[in-house]
Amino acid sequence: MKSESGNANNIAAQVERIVAATPVSDIHTHLYDPAFGELLLWGIDDLLVYHYLVAEGFRYFDIPYEKFWILSKTQQADLIWDALFIQNSPISEACRGVLTTLNLLGLDVRKRDLPALRKWFADWQVEDYITRCMELAGVKSICMTNSPFDDVERPVWEKGFHRDGRFTAALRIDPLLVSWAETAPRLEKWGYNVNETLSEQTIKEVRRFLSDWTRKIQGRYMMVSFPPDFDFPADNSCAQLLEKAVLPECRELGIPMALMLGVKRQVNPGLRLAGDGIGLSKLSALEHLCARFPENKFLVTVLARENQHELCVMARKFRNLHIFGCWWFTNIPYIVDEMTRMRLELLGLSMTPQHSDARVLDQLIYKWQHSRKLISQVLQDKYSDLAKTGWEVSPEEIQRDVQNLFGGAFESFEKRKT
Repeated sequence: MKSESGNANNIAAQVERIVAATPVSDIHTHLYDPAFGELLLWGIDDLLVYHYLVAEGFRYFDIPYEKFWILSKTQQADLIWDALFIQNSPISEACRGVLTTLNLLGLDVRKRDLPALRKWFADWQVEDYITRCMELAGVKSICMTNSPFDDVERPVWEKGFHRDGRFTAALRIDPLLVSWAETAPRLEKWGYNVNETLSEQTIKEVRRFLSDWTRKIQGRYMMVSFPPDFDFPADNSCAQLLEKAVLPECRELGIPMALMLGVKRQVNPGLRLAGDGIGLSKLSALEHLCARFPENKFLVTVLARENQHELCVMARKFRNLHIFGCWWFTNIPYIVDEMTRMRLELLGLSMTPQHSDARVLDQLIYKWQHSRKLISQVLQDKYSDLAKTGWEVSPEEIQRDVQNLFGGAFESFEKRKT
C-alpha cells in the first residue's frame, strides 16, 4: 500500500508533466496574423517598450514624458533596459517575464548585452519566429483582438489576405458602445444608414454592421472593455445599443459577448497607453445582463482584485456566464494563484483560468510558462485534497481536466445552447 506522501508525489509528478505538455488555446491576445505586418509586435525592443515596463520605468526616469515619446523605439528601449535591468534588479513580473522569454529562447541573460540581443533577433523571419514562440509557449491557437475602427487594421481586412490558420479573431466594438456620437458618422461614411438618434432604422443598420464584420473576420465573439462605472440598465446610448443591437446580433450569430470590466482610461495621459488605471466595477450591471438575457452567452473578466469573489459567486448562479483569465494588473503570480484557487473552489473546472493578453508575440513564452507553473501547483494541491478523501484521479482524468482549463471549457461554452 502506497504511503500518503508517495501518492502525493505521484500526483504532483503527473500533474506537472501533463500541464507542461498540454497545448493551450489562448482565447484573448492583442497579437496579429503575420499578414498585418508591423501590427504584429515582436523582438527585444518591443518587449522592452511594452507599456507595463514603460510605466515602471518612469518611476526611475528623470525626464519629461514628452521627451521620452519623441525618442525612437530603440532609444526608449535603451532607457528602460538601463533603468530596470542594469541600475536595478529586474524583480517585477514584467521584467522577469522578459528574462524568462530570453532564457527559454536560449539567450544568455547574464551578459546583459542588449546590442547582442538585438543582433540575434534581427536574424529571424517573422513566420519562423511565430512558430518558435508558439512551440516554446505550448500554444496551438491565438485569438486576436480585431477592431474595424482601427484605421491601420481595417484596410487589411477589406483587401483580404491568406489567413494563418493558427490565428482566430474576435470583434472589438468599444467605439460603438462607449462613444456612439463620434462613431455614428463613421458608420454612415462606410455605407450604413445610421444617425445619432437610435431609431429603429439605426438599430437595424448597426446590427448589419456587426453581422458584416463578424462574418468578414470569422469572429468567435464580440468584445468591449468597459470602465468601472458601466451600468445596466441605463438611459444612455451604450445600454440601448447593447440591448437592442449587440446582444440580439450575438444571439443571431450564436457567439458570446465578452465584457472586460474595470479599466479607467488615461488616469495619467502623459504615459499614453501605460496611463490607464483600475477601478471597482459595478457587477450588478453584469447580474442584470445575465438574468435578463439568458439566451446570450457572456465571457467575462474583471480588473479589480476586489471584484473577483463576487464574479465567481455570480458565475455559480448563471450558466450563461463564463469567467476567463487574470487580466492586466491581476496577472501577477500572487494574485493569479489566489484567483485560480478561488475559481476552482467555487466553480470547479467550468472556467478558463488564464489568457495571455499578449501584446508582443514573445510574451506568449513567459506568460504561459509562468501561468502553467501556477496552475500546476494549484491542481496538485486540489488533487491531493481529493486523494485524502479516497478519490484518486487517473492520468486520463487529469489530462481531461487540463484540456478543459486550457481552452476546452471555453470551446464547450461557445457551442453550448443556453
